[in-house]
Amino acid sequence: MCPVKQNQNEPSASLISVAVVLPVHDCYTYTVPENLLQLACPGKRVRVPFGRRKVTGYVIGPATKPHATALKPILDVLDDEPLFPAAMVPFLKWVANYYIHPLGQVINTALPAGLNIVDVAVMALATAGREALATQVPTALERAVLAALTEQPADLRQLRKKVGPPVTWALIHQLRQREWITVASQTRGGKVRPKTVRMVSPTPGAVDPDRLSPQRQAILDLLRQRGDLSVPTLKEQYPTAPSLVRAMHKAGLVKIYEQTIYRDPFGAPIEPDTPPPLTEEQSDALGRLRPLLDRGFQTVLLAGVTGSGKTEIYLQMTQAAVEKGLHALVLVPEIALIAQTERRFRARFGKAVAVLHSGLSQGERYDQWLRIKRGEATIAIGARSCIFAPFDTVGLIIVDEEHDASYKQDGGLNYNARDMAVVRAQHQHALVILGSATPSVQSWHNVGTGKYMTVGLTQRVNRQPLPAIQTVDLSRLRDERGIRRYLTPVLQEALKQTLDRGQQALIFLNRRGFSSFPICAHCGQPIRCKNCDISLTLHKQANAYLCHYCGFSKAAVSTCPACGSNKIKLLGTGTEKIHEALRHLFPQARIARMDRDTMTRRGAMVGLLKDLKDHRIDILVGTQMVTKGHDFPGITLVGVVCADLTLNFPDFRAGERTFQLLAQVAGRAGRGNAPGKVILQTYNPEHFSIVAAKHQDFATFFNQEIGFRQALGYPPFTRMIAIRISGRNADQTADHARALGSAGQELLAADGDHQHQIQIMGPIEAPLARIANHHRWQLLVKSAHATRLHQFVHELVLGQKAPTIRSGVRVVIDVDPLFLM
Repeated sequence: MCPVKQNQNEPSASLISVAVVLPVHDCYTYTVPENLLQLACPGKRVRVPFGRRKVTGYVIGPATKPHATALKPILDVLDDEPLFPAAMVPFLKWVANYYIHPLGQVINTALPAGLNIVDVAVMALATAGREALATQVPTALERAVLAALTEQPADLRQLRKKVGPPVTWALIHQLRQREWITVASQTRGGKVRPKTVRMVSPTPGAVDPDRLSPQRQAILDLLRQRGDLSVPTLKEQYPTAPSLVRAMHKAGLVKIYEQTIYRDPFGAPIEPDTPPPLTEEQSDALGRLRPLLDRGFQTVLLAGVTGSGKTEIYLQMTQAAVEKGLHALVLVPEIALIAQTERRFRARFGKAVAVLHSGLSQGERYDQWLRIKRGEATIAIGARSCIFAPFDTVGLIIVDEEHDASYKQDGGLNYNARDMAVVRAQHQHALVILGSATPSVQSWHNVGTGKYMTVGLTQRVNRQPLPAIQTVDLSRLRDERGIRRYLTPVLQEALKQTLDRGQQALIFLNRRGFSSFPICAHCGQPIRCKNCDISLTLHKQANAYLCHYCGFSKAAVSTCPACGSNKIKLLGTGTEKIHEALRHLFPQARIARMDRDTMTRRGAMVGLLKDLKDHRIDILVGTQMVTKGHDFPGITLVGVVCADLTLNFPDFRAGERTFQLLAQVAGRAGRGNAPGKVILQTYNPEHFSIVAAKHQDFATFFNQEIGFRQALGYPPFTRMIAIRISGRNADQTADHARALGSAGQELLAADGDHQHQIQIMGPIEAPLARIANHHRWQLLVKSAHATRLHQFVHELVLGQKAPTIRSGVRVVIDVDPLFLM
């Protein structure tokens, strides 16, 4: 039941505001029938008429009746309890407003997948259609559609799959007017349901043992001894239990009922742990952080070198929050890291922990969401989507590796979970801790301006010094041939010495595959993706050339598409080639690879980390996956194959990303008892990002980088919004991009204030001008005034005078973009 308060100054209790799951930016007012009045609470889904359709919407709250509008009633309330608390509504509205994204789609992104239901038009063959197919002579396309419907009814997507894309709604309407087909509305979706199990309980009263078989008597005895049991539990002891229980139910010996259970995403249980002794720095840090709990909104940057024990700070701050009756959110940048973090938190907090991330099945995610919503879990751990965990109140939010670009969602709602963590904490008067060994320029600038506090950890827990870093100038080795260009003699010798000592090594290259630039040895043409403006990458294990953007693949035995030659030169390198080369150089060593190709299977990451911990791996080769928060105490040598890959991106953050990546991967060495060493191979040994990473000197890097940002007017001194235009037709896409650019300049000219405070860059073709057969343009808008910037972009793209978007062209607004490719 949802209690409803009402007086003359409040909105009507029978009117509600609904955000529909469609690309519309407004909320809509609906009436609530008397029989649904006590059920239509904020946070619940409702079925509402919208134009000619019936769609899912979310109740946002009560509404006032708009002037001169005939209101429609809601059709149904779909949930027994709210899916998110009413306290989250202001936060969700802020997200929709800041990221210029429809509120209904924001909520849809926040909720577990598979909940929403929609109406789909389904076509069926009518009697007249069968006769027409047999006697009359329709067109070839009409005959194909009618023939496809003779098998079974189908929606438009299914018809296009059977017949081909020429099937249009215009054709469907013509066939319906001739009464050859019927079109009916069918409800689909809502795939996720609570999981139930059949439970068995004994009926009261004595039973004559002589009337029962031994197995039935044994089942009754077990139920009376242990209480109600599930059918699967009974089946473990009595394989024929399902059929026996059904017969016993008919005879009145037992009762069978359904009970809702949670799907278990965790797997094996974990032994409880005890907090380790704290270092002096950790104790000081906790002494400064604990008093901030339950004292209102505050943001603290926990800047601690790699291996300084930030995770133990997180655990003890979470313990302090739980003791105060507060809920805690813990965000990690990638799913690959969740298993490690989740295990440590479960060892400390047991069943109080829930996990939320896209690696769970839809059912598991739904169950974890309900555990949080019902208050059965007080701690939620997950990747970026965990920021939407449905806690009524949050007292502590922790963002580990806050600098990591993985917190930025790319596609759909383009949000940054780190920034949203700060805003959610502000809405709920909570403490947010941003942790990193290499803080983002944005966060460190906020420390300098007084927006954030900072707490530092300058020493490793075991008092080991940071690893010694040696640079190798690759430009002096241009004449080397073969693998020696990538695994230099210096690195090979360091690997040999490490293996001789029985220690482990990590080789880092932020590029997967075997060859990243295959070209024809006869005509010099690169082997390119047919859908994207980029070279394919050879993956030897898959025996195929793959595109890392659209997934296109072709066999590794393919010939040159330009001249037909089968002589392909495999230039460039990736983790697969490095892995193969190391196997030849060190045949006795046990070598493993950690990249997206090898970590796709569920549990693969946990298994690899266990093998590394148990010293069943001597050399680990990996991409940036290996740089993020992993604790490898046995690794004493880190080799960086090429430190310059990220420096060459056409992006103002290239230097920042390079420094962070190198400092993070260097921090994997020497975390145990033995000292660490890093071999950093680079073509630019004098670049300030490389020099700062070599000396692990964030302050020097920041001071130089922030000067460049200020001089060029880039974030954090301005805010930026990218408007991305894409479409299959190159001319239409370019025309709309230019129309947006012209409209932007007209808006600036019409408003003197805008003209001086807002800058438009572009439109220009994106650096990757074509991906998945979609041509791409972008327009960048920046300003030091965030509110004015958002108003301008909203008016430019969604306002009354905004250029009309032609069919086939898509416009995406990306607020605070991280990637400009």
